[in-house]
Amino acid sequence: MSEAIIVAIITGGLSLIGVIVSNNHTAQSMDAKLDKQQAVTETKLEELTREVRTHNNFAQRVPVLEEQMKVANHRIADLEKERGE
Repeated sequence: MSEAIIVAIITGGLSLIGVIVSNNHTAQSMDAKLDKQQAVTETKLEELTREVRTHNNFAQRVPVLEEQMKVANHRIADLEKERGE
């Protein structure tokens, strides 16, 4: 084999190794960023879930409070009628 072919094979091999190392580093970096982003997303989702549960509890209690206010207003009106008579 001639020297040019040997040099080309060595150069190509070293270039291939460089590309493989670079790709592996990039993949690891991307995996780390994706893991971090996934953790942030999960934290935000948990917070939103907590807020929705709080809101749902409040939304369930409002009709009960409205009914209690209605009863209280009727009682007040009845007491006012009794005093007026």
